[in-house]
Parts: sequence; C-alpha cells; structure tokens
Amino acid sequence: MKRLVNRRPRGWTILRYAALTALCLVWIYPFLWLVSASLKTPIEIFSKGLNLLPNTPVWSNYIRAWGQAGFSTYMLNTIIVTVGTVALVVLHTALSGYVLGRYQFVGRKFVIGVLGATLVVPAGLTIVPIVDLTNALGLLNGHGGIILALGGSGQSAAILLYAGYFRGLPRELEEAATMDGAGFLRIFFSVMMPLAGPVTATVTVLTFLAAWNAFLVPLVFTFGTPELRTLPVGMLAFVGTNETDWSGMAAAATISLLPVIVFFFFAQRYFVEGIAGAVKA
Repeated sequence: MKRLVNRRPRGWTILRYAALTALCLVWIYPFLWLVSASLKTPIEIFSKGLNLLPNTPVWSNYIRAWGQAGFSTYMLNTIIVTVGTVALVVLHTALSGYVLGRYQFVGRKFVIGVLGATLVVPAGLTIVPIVDLTNALGLLNGHGGIILALGGSGQSAAILLYAGYFRGLPRELEEAATMDGAGFLRIFFSVMMPLAGPVTATVTVLTFLAAWNAFLVPLVFTFGTPELRTLPVGMLAFVGTNETDWSGMAAAATISLLPVIVFFFFAQRYFVEGIAGAVKA
C-alpha cells in the first residue's frame, strides 16, 4: 500500500512565501506610487501621501507629457541613442576582449591593469576631454556624438568580461579555423562571437539600461540642441523657475520606464544565462 504524502505546505514554506511576497511589495511599491502619481493632480500628490488610489484619474497628464512636453521626440532620440550605443559597445568591447583574452603581447598586463583602474574613475572627470574630442570630430551636435561618448569610453567591465570568457575557450577552435584558411576577422565573427552569446547578452542588457538612463552625457551634448534631448534630460522640462509640474513629471517618468520594464521582461532569461555563463567561464 502506497504511503500517502501530505501535500499541505509546511510552516517554513508558508513563512518563506510570505516573506518573499512582502519583499516583492516593498520593491514594487515605488513604481506603483509613480504610476498613481501620474494620474493625480499636483495638489492630490501631496495631500494623499502614500495612498495609491487617485480620486479621479487624470489621463491628461500623459497627453501633456507626450505632446506638449515633447516626449514623443525624446523617446525617438533615446531609442536611436540606445540602439547605437549597444551596437558600438558590443562590437568594440568584444574585439578588445578577444585580443586581450587570446593573444600574448608586450604590455598586455599593463593594459588590463589600466582598464581595471578606470572602473573607479567618476564619469564627471572625463566629460571635458570627451566633449573636446567629439567636437574635434564634428559630431557634437548630433546623435552620433552622444552615441560615441556613451559607447566609446568607460566600458572596461565589458572588455574584461569578454577577455575572461574568450580566455577559457579551447585553442583548437582557432587552429581548426586557421587550417581552413580563415583570417583574424573571420575567426572572430564566425567562430568566437557565436560562442560568446552569454556574455553578449549580459553586456547588451547592462548597456541598454545604462544608455537608456544616461543623464550627464546627453545633458552636456544637448545644451545647444534641445531637440536632441533624451528621456532623462527631458524631465527638466517639467521644472520651472517658480514651480514644478509633479504630475506631468510622474507621467513622463512612467513613459520612460515602461520600455525598460518590457525589454527586461523579455530579456531576463538571456541576462540570467549570460551572468551564469560569464561566472562559469
């Protein structure tokens, strides 16, 4: 006779689920409050405090943010800058990491040490030379300048991540490709990059989040060209000399966060696999 299994959850299981539920509510509450504030009047935001339910949803806040404040243009600018930055970062960090991880040359350890040291350099210290260099290239007043400033510098972590991953791949892969007549670029794009999918997924997600939420570089690069502002910089449109449109800013912030949440929702599996693959390598 088969022994009956007690399917009732044990006390520690109930406690665990309760703790996780409470932690989840604490974590998502700021976002819920932001969405709630976007549907309130400015007076109601402060009078109702932490209450999430507006008296009457004010959908015109979204219309004002999207149309009058120009967030439709800011959204397009942010998409262009983010996509371009991700492509640039993946390309140049993968190439750099491949060279550092697979080749021995004079000064290799010094280069790795310099890359590691730049991880602690604040972005504000490099903004002046970045602007001067971009201006010298004639890219200051355009999307290309912002993309180059965001993706062309400060990517040491991604380079070291690729270097560590490529270093762990067997040498036989390159030897077989070389025997077939493949050159450096052919080996890199046809053999190595497909194998580095986990690291590429990790770098893509992290770069997407950083570029989408970047504020300092787009702010400096769009002083003279307000039409090139990205979403984070566009938030300044709601800050006036004598007052701040808090409800409009909350609606704009909600608009800015929704694409990030949707992107991470679909990319979370690849991100977790990328982190696991990078750690394993």
